[in-house]
Amino acid sequence: MEVWHIWAIIALVFVIIEIFTAGFAVLCLAFGAAAASVAAACQASFTWQIVWFSAVTLAAFVLVRPLLLKAFKRGRHGRESGVDALIGRQAMVTERISPADNTGRVAIDGDDWKAVSEDGHEIDKGEKVTVSGVESVVLKVKDCKKDNTLKPY
Repeated sequence: MEVWHIWAIIALVFVIIEIFTAGFAVLCLAFGAAAASVAAACQASFTWQIVWFSAVTLAAFVLVRPLLLKAFKRGRHGRESGVDALIGRQAMVTERISPADNTGRVAIDGDDWKAVSEDGHEIDKGEKVTVSGVESVVLKVKDCKKDNTLKPY
């Protein structure tokens, strides 16, 4: 087994470890190991292999990692998914929302959801509401007339 094979195996191991971790730090090490593998295949000395490993790892931390973190960022300022993506969207009341009767359903994106009024007021069938929160499988909604910051449904 040649030295470049060892570097390639190290790079592969780093990629596999990255699959099970978050933050893309180990992936930067994989880039460095891949660069060292290429240097070893080109008959560079071990010192130069270490230099290539270090330089490419550092460059990946500075240039690649921030881009990957931004692309995959989740939460308030990133790409939202699942029920979190419903917050701020409009929905149509399909069954009168009544806190006293514990009734209420809304339709959004073709799906029917159990809904409760955020402020405890009743909302009639056919009204447009804004999703303000999610508790398990129940949407908390408020009347659209009171909310000016809407995402279209």
